[in-house]
Amino acid sequence: MKSPNSLFSDRRRSSSGTGSISSSFMTHSPSTSTYSSTTTSSNKSTPGKNPVKIAAKTVAEAFVSCFTPPEPKPSSNNFGDSSDSFKAPSVASDGGSEKRRSRGRSIYASESNSIHAKEAGSVKFTMGEIYKATRNFSPSLKIGQGGFGIVYKGRLEDGTVVAIKRAKNTIHDKHLGVEFQSEVRTLEKIEHLNLVKFYGFLERGEERIIVVEYVPNGTLREHLDCGPGNVLDFASRLDIGIDVGHAITYLHMYTDHPIIHRDIKSSNILLTENLRAKVADFGFARLAADTESGATHVSTQVKGTAGYLDPEYLSTYQLTEKSDVYSFGVLLVELVTGRRPIEPKREIKERITARWAMKKFTNGDAILTLDPRLERSAANSLAMEKIYELALQCLAPHRHNRPTMRKCAEILWSIRKDYKELAG
Repeated sequence: MKSPNSLFSDRRRSSSGTGSISSSFMTHSPSTSTYSSTTTSSNKSTPGKNPVKIAAKTVAEAFVSCFTPPEPKPSSNNFGDSSDSFKAPSVASDGGSEKRRSRGRSIYASESNSIHAKEAGSVKFTMGEIYKATRNFSPSLKIGQGGFGIVYKGRLEDGTVVAIKRAKNTIHDKHLGVEFQSEVRTLEKIEHLNLVKFYGFLERGEERIIVVEYVPNGTLREHLDCGPGNVLDFASRLDIGIDVGHAITYLHMYTDHPIIHRDIKSSNILLTENLRAKVADFGFARLAADTESGATHVSTQVKGTAGYLDPEYLSTYQLTEKSDVYSFGVLLVELVTGRRPIEPKREIKERITARWAMKKFTNGDAILTLDPRLERSAANSLAMEKIYELALQCLAPHRHNRPTMRKCAEILWSIRKDYKELAG
């Protein structure tokens, strides 16, 4: 297995063709770019009918059992009326007008998210603290490197182990400064069990530093890449899918203003020692459209990762929460097959994994796409079919035909319930 601590994914193009891009330097020529039409036109099939119906009470109870918010920490800061209880979200149809609760008032958030017991984002570290935490950026503490810069493992003065993401914003890397500001603004607004915890930042001169929790067990992609003997079993993959579904649902519904991640992918999903998933890397995140003012989308340059990008967003530059849903659909296929979204070394019909898997599924040959390292049991086969039904909806060419992330999470809960009953 690769180093278990590559916290932030490399935004350069990899040999697999899944490097992150932005439209400002994206090549649209189908003969030269991994962003050719073959990358973005998958799944022209009509999305399948919702395969799972689950009672509102069951789902609400399941959601509550998944999240146990921490007790509020003593603090001089005013976090609001402490009598407000954590409440499970009510179950509504995709087209319903669901009210968003403020952050910290639902099972999707807790009262405090800083080790310093301060309001999120208020902690500004000094270079002295950062040097001490990383032993002057010792090469032995380097745990990853990406387009933003280098990531180090560090230890704060109170003993907390953290990941310290460092970059120098030079005149040639102005876009990194934009990503830094975006990530800080996003991280300081969010707190959720399945999102990396934000501890603080530093911005001084050319230095740009973000401090987040250290997640020790590597990325989902690393686990899917590993050989026999270290294989994620099907139950673990299903749990990871549910964790990610909850995290994105929180971003879309339970923050003060909906947030679109824009880079949901397996290398941005970190795993704890207990294989709980945490979504990371918010450099591409954007606030969603203000629906109360009548807006339906945000018009913006395309940013994301080849193989995961919503084709409608790619062609229209109209960004909505449903772009994250599309990426999540690709991730579901990735969990089942173990393959990367783009497999350039395979024969042409198998290179775009989601397209290949959905075609096999609609032809009744879904079992041929199951990761060969997984057992072909009755429980695995049934769950795989249901996951593919959900993935097919998520991958609908038009956003209006895709479910909300909340509905995705509910369906996955139901799939896991049936899976456990069948698996015994």
